[in-house]
Amino acid sequence: MSQKPYRLITLIVWIVLSVYQEAQAGPPLICHPYDIGNAKSLPWNGKEWRDIKTDYDLNRLADDTLALLTPDVPVIVRMETLRRAVIYSVWARYDKEVGYTVRDGKIANALLARLQDRAQAGEALAVFDAGYFVETWKNAAPRNETTTLPNGYAQVQKAIAMRNHDSAMEFAAAVIRYDDKAMQRAHLQKAVAGADANALLSRNLLLHFSDRGRDLAALRASLR
Repeated sequence: MSQKPYRLITLIVWIVLSVYQEAQAGPPLICHPYDIGNAKSLPWNGKEWRDIKTDYDLNRLADDTLALLTPDVPVIVRMETLRRAVIYSVWARYDKEVGYTVRDGKIANALLARLQDRAQAGEALAVFDAGYFVETWKNAAPRNETTTLPNGYAQVQKAIAMRNHDSAMEFAAAVIRYDDKAMQRAHLQKAVAGADANALLSRNLLLHFSDRGRDLAALRASLR
């Protein structure tokens, strides 16, 4: 076989694999669960990213979510609870494989209103929760349906500043800014800087950014 057909076939295979991998990856704030160990979160039915409990009463979502977001709950556990809340209230509207019927945005809007109302008091974790929920929602729905949502990333940044550059919040910001590699890198550098003292953060950094390194040393080296 001549080199040209071989290179063409190689290129085609690479393109097909790239498209397949991108499709498999899915929205990063939705399709990639956080490792929270045995921490309490919204009801779940398995280990897969959309394994909701199909008998869950969606009318309880706002109350249940807020009850789980107490001040003692780590940032990454909050992220997983908010991810699940969005899958129940938003993602299920568009993904029939979830097996859960959601006809409109009423429940999601009710939860957002309560999160934003709670954030008005200016407590950093409440501000973070509101912002992270918004950005996760944006990741789950068509863009033309999220134009009226507030700037959740700005709220996450505000919470980071209020918490003196909390490393776990920096990790959250890095996940949010998957669309801007320079900004993602800046947030990752700050997240990794505080990872040694936070086992939960360390596990999730290596889980979500495994392409950058198999351990913290390799991850740090990739960010220099």
